[in-house]
Amino acid sequence: MNTRIRNFCIIAHIDHGKSTLADRFLELTGTVSKRDMKSQLLDSMDLERERGITIKLAPVRMLYETTDHRPQTTDNQRDQAVVRSPSTVVLNLIDTPGHVDFNYEVSRSLAAVEGAILLVDATQGVQAQTIGNLYLALEQNLTIIPVINKIDMPIANVEKTKAEIIHLLGCRENEILLASGKTGHGVAEILTAIVERIPPPPDNSIKPARALIFDSQFNEYKGVVTSVRIVDGALKKGDKIYFMSTHAEVEILELGYYSPKFVPAERLMNGEIGYVVTGLKEVQDCRVGDTITTLDEDSNPTARESLPGYKEVKPMVFAGIFPKEGSAYQELRDAIDKLKLSDSSLMYEPEHSQALGFGFRCGFLGMLHLDIFQERLKREHDLEIIITVPSVAYRVKKMNEDKLLVRSPQEMPDSNYIMTVEEPWMTLDIITPKDYVGSVMGLIAERKGRYINTEYLSTGVDQRALLHYEIPLASLVTDFYDKLKTVTSGYASMNYELKQYEPTEVVKLEILVAEELVEALTTLVWKDAAYATGKKIVESLKESLPKQQFELKIQAAIGGKIIAAERLSALRKDVLAKMSGGDVTRKMKLLKKQKKGKERMKAHGKVDIPSEAYLAVLKR
Repeated sequence: MNTRIRNFCIIAHIDHGKSTLADRFLELTGTVSKRDMKSQLLDSMDLERERGITIKLAPVRMLYETTDHRPQTTDNQRDQAVVRSPSTVVLNLIDTPGHVDFNYEVSRSLAAVEGAILLVDATQGVQAQTIGNLYLALEQNLTIIPVINKIDMPIANVEKTKAEIIHLLGCRENEILLASGKTGHGVAEILTAIVERIPPPPDNSIKPARALIFDSQFNEYKGVVTSVRIVDGALKKGDKIYFMSTHAEVEILELGYYSPKFVPAERLMNGEIGYVVTGLKEVQDCRVGDTITTLDEDSNPTARESLPGYKEVKPMVFAGIFPKEGSAYQELRDAIDKLKLSDSSLMYEPEHSQALGFGFRCGFLGMLHLDIFQERLKREHDLEIIITVPSVAYRVKKMNEDKLLVRSPQEMPDSNYIMTVEEPWMTLDIITPKDYVGSVMGLIAERKGRYINTEYLSTGVDQRALLHYEIPLASLVTDFYDKLKTVTSGYASMNYELKQYEPTEVVKLEILVAEELVEALTTLVWKDAAYATGKKIVESLKESLPKQQFELKIQAAIGGKIIAAERLSALRKDVLAKMSGGDVTRKMKLLKKQKKGKERMKAHGKVDIPSEAYLAVLKR
């Protein structure tokens, strides 16, 4: 049966048409009826549809009718004739995200398959994340099928895109397939190539059962549901199973495959991809990357060694997440636990703030990851939260030789006790048309980037350059991507990876509103950029804060020294409106009384900062 299984995923840069191509696969194989078909079917979240991006990997099983070419011996045993016999192949597809912030989803998908379709948009050519995802696939020794998509577009440049893929992969031109996910052109040829080029999974059916968990989710009725790839043996309903890293023991309540909804089955065989309903209610008992094996009659695991899991993900951006209402802390904790189950790249630990109460310090792979996370908390769990200004993780060495990993401004020791501070540096790859190379270099020079070299992916009028840089992560975490798109008219793409930690000078920048410290806006900044950053934050707050009944002081300070300030004028109530007339002294008396009241409010007034103001500062 193994020879009839093909496991593969689609990898590409964001917006190159992965989900649309997956739709055509589902239509062509008859997996989804026309009545149930809708665009981007595997993007199940409303958020994915609204933003037009894939956030979560999505597995699906398809049945494809193919034709075998088998030599059959004739009567004289000398001549051989080829007979064609139709047969069904099981295609297990995992649709993956394209944005760099979700490449951990991609790496987990690649560990569960034998091949990958490398999809490149004919109108955009090879992009930075195309290269990043390709390297992840080559590390897993996967078979790569290069496909050029969107060939029906009027501005498609197929020949140039072919040249870029050949330069990247070193493949022959006839190995590159042409397709259009929108019209369906070339989709049947891709399915045929999957069957012919991607090897079937190895036959390990006689070995003790082992399954790799590559994803999981929490279902209100079924408990924890794990997505698994059966590597050895088989699993069947009713089996007692054992999680090898968490040591949890449960009975399989249900198993089956995605089509794309849950389709129950009696067993999952070696090489297959499907789901297992564990019935676990504690989300901590199930970890992505763990190995499931069966228990024998004496309740001993049948397999001795666990499968190699995934390399530990390293969060790049850290932010504090606090409930707006202190009483919602437990609800926030449960919500983050459930989101962690379906987003294994999320890291979090409890944190306490004097101003904001109890919350969590969360680690994200980038700003889009943080944005999606807070949006999911709001939509899926109906929680109002406060997000502190994102920061990166600094390595601090104190005078007494103690070493700290500082993830938040509150953890940073006083400067008198610090010997050295180190910050993370990234390798940054940017692909851009050659006309914008100067603009990109100017932007990165402003952000303290170091130039390495330039490669050219294509020749001719619309030549494109691949720029290699090293840059501090702190330069990337806020608005770098938006600025890059701006200076290149939207044409550039980027990919980055952690390189090393290097010495730096940072200070703690504090924000005061009405002379009260706003802890959520405290941030760590470079010493030489402190004034510019403080000025930006106070200006942003002046624009986004609602006016109060008294004049509002907005200040940025370092160690008690004010370095930038703005004033928000008071919301003036017309106390003379009810006066029908009278002497001017009556009017002056009322205005004087109002002025005294405002002075008293300035001394004792409290300001409630709305979440919109926090987000405005984050985006600034």
